[in-house]
Amino acid sequence: MEDNHQERNRVHIMAILVLTALCMGAILENAILDWEFWMPPLIVVGVIAMWWMHITQYADIRYRENYYLIMALIVAFYLGVHANNFFGIYVISTIIMGVAALLGRKGFLRIILAEYFLVMAVQIVLAVNSDTFSYAIIDILRIGLHLFSAVFICIMLRRMMERSWEKDDEIERLKGRREDYLHDMEDFLVNISHELRTPLNVINGMTDLILRKEDRKDIVSIRNAGIRISGQIEDIQDYSEIQRNDIRLENERYMITSVVNDILINYKSMDVKKNLEFIVDLDPGVPSAMKGDIRKIRKIILHLLDNAFKFTVEGGVCLRIAALKKEYGVNLIIEVTDTGIGMTKKDVESVQKGVYQANKKRTRSTGGIGLGLSIVYGLVRCMDGFVRIESEKNKGTTIRVSIYQEVVDPAPCLGIKTVRFINVIFFDTSESQTTPAVVEMYRNMARNLAAGLRVNLYLASSIDEVKKMLATNKVTHVFMGYREYRDNKSYIRLLSREKVTIAVLKDKDSPDIHEENIFTVDKPVYGLQVAQIINGDINEIKKIYTDDYKKPVLDGIKALVVDDEQMNLVVARGLFGEYNMIVDTAESGREAIDKFGKNDYDVIFMDHMMPIMDGVEAMKRIREIAEREDKKVKIVALTANAVSGAKEMFLGEGFDGFIAKPVNLVDFERVMGQVLTSSKTNRKGGIR
Repeated sequence: MEDNHQERNRVHIMAILVLTALCMGAILENAILDWEFWMPPLIVVGVIAMWWMHITQYADIRYRENYYLIMALIVAFYLGVHANNFFGIYVISTIIMGVAALLGRKGFLRIILAEYFLVMAVQIVLAVNSDTFSYAIIDILRIGLHLFSAVFICIMLRRMMERSWEKDDEIERLKGRREDYLHDMEDFLVNISHELRTPLNVINGMTDLILRKEDRKDIVSIRNAGIRISGQIEDIQDYSEIQRNDIRLENERYMITSVVNDILINYKSMDVKKNLEFIVDLDPGVPSAMKGDIRKIRKIILHLLDNAFKFTVEGGVCLRIAALKKEYGVNLIIEVTDTGIGMTKKDVESVQKGVYQANKKRTRSTGGIGLGLSIVYGLVRCMDGFVRIESEKNKGTTIRVSIYQEVVDPAPCLGIKTVRFINVIFFDTSESQTTPAVVEMYRNMARNLAAGLRVNLYLASSIDEVKKMLATNKVTHVFMGYREYRDNKSYIRLLSREKVTIAVLKDKDSPDIHEENIFTVDKPVYGLQVAQIINGDINEIKKIYTDDYKKPVLDGIKALVVDDEQMNLVVARGLFGEYNMIVDTAESGREAIDKFGKNDYDVIFMDHMMPIMDGVEAMKRIREIAEREDKKVKIVALTANAVSGAKEMFLGEGFDGFIAKPVNLVDFERVMGQVLTSSKTNRKGGIR
């Protein structure tokens, strides 16, 4: 609609410019031939009114167009009633016909043609009366040719306008068909997503159950394949919604440390080459609690990381999260830098326009379906943010995202509780890293943390530098890599006995260290763990959850799982049973209603798309029974219908929570924690 309005304005400007030139020509001719002195001022007033009406958008479009064309007809008639203007009036009339066609006013073409014939008749009469009419055959033929060509031009312009309207009608029909197609495609995606997610839920759930009992690499491979397919299905959904401009945003409170923890959990299941480093640089000054669409923010980060790891062979990837304070809140800055293959300017332009994949050959060494960065662009634009890419071929890439977030709690997300003076040494030899860029990533992370936490930081690249710093400063903490510890083990042990806290950052293949005041921290390490070490919260270092999230205690809680797929019920019974919940099942909405009428349940997990009675209707009937019989129950949507806005829709319908299939245990635990906060649990379990 906006594009049509702008195009119409451009057409009006062109028409007004042509008519203004015509009027200026009439004024010039009036001055040269010394015609009526009062006419030029009237024409000038008419031109000024024409521009004023356009600039102020006075009245409606049709009214303004009528004024433009009527004024042009008046000027043409004025010129035509003066003698010796046979051929000039032809040019003027055809120009006005062109303007009428440009404005799409077919009815005016006949009026202009009729005026032209009238003025030609006046010209002939004036010429005959003044004895200036030429009866030469050549002049008569010229007059006839002009009359014929005026008629021909009028007919051709009418036909061109009719064809243009036919094309416009065809375009509108095609747009309507496209809208119908997109609507059908949306239904198709919802249905196919449900159908694909259902077996994937079974695969992922069953593999999780097996892995809880035994550690098998083949089962891990099956689980990871299921997770990958789930992600690709979600990518296709997201990309389709972005193309339809149908992304719906949620606005909920979240803590940035919780987002980072989720990223670290997902990192363990990502396909990352063993030799690559992952650095997480969280600015302690980021507000601890904000409001926004946490699911989409998490998607943006995961897509950026997945893309970075996919195209990085050696070196590493750094995730930096910071915030710029604004009057309206903060601009959350998400920056991912890699040491990978980089992109050319043409590649960057491709990302901004649509689908991009560095290597589209079927023999490519990287996986994925090439939608990651396009989805990032779409989601960020939907959130009124912007994306900036800095890249050079074979020298790595930095992608920076900025999105507005409302601040709920402005307190820093990381802080130091101790009041004692803190001096920290970051000991990192360049030999332990494959590329200088990774060394710089680690050092920047350390500098940013030290500045945000307000501790003194010293960077050391050799054991001799460490000794010099210890001799001149009262050092309280030393952070180092496992290689640095291994090569200087005896000295480090001696140092730890002098009440200096030693933190060793190790890969998963390196062994744990069991020494006094020496603690091992698994990579990737980020600011929360560093703050916990400095605060002396040693027991908290290994914990993945932050203060905003506590793993719920679900022992003894009675749950009813409703799903029309038998295998989904088997998976749910197994997964929820691991939390010592008492699990009952129902295979339809009607069965769920019957069971709720006969039993007490603390929570009901309800599938959405079920035959005969869907989950929404079943939920509402259960609510009616609960109100009538004064029962307390929480109902959570457990569904494969995970299109954009699904959570908002289900919560709006009256559900207490939303969990997408395949079930992510972190999401499950978080939702249960939220559900339980509004209820009380007795000692034996169960919501009361």
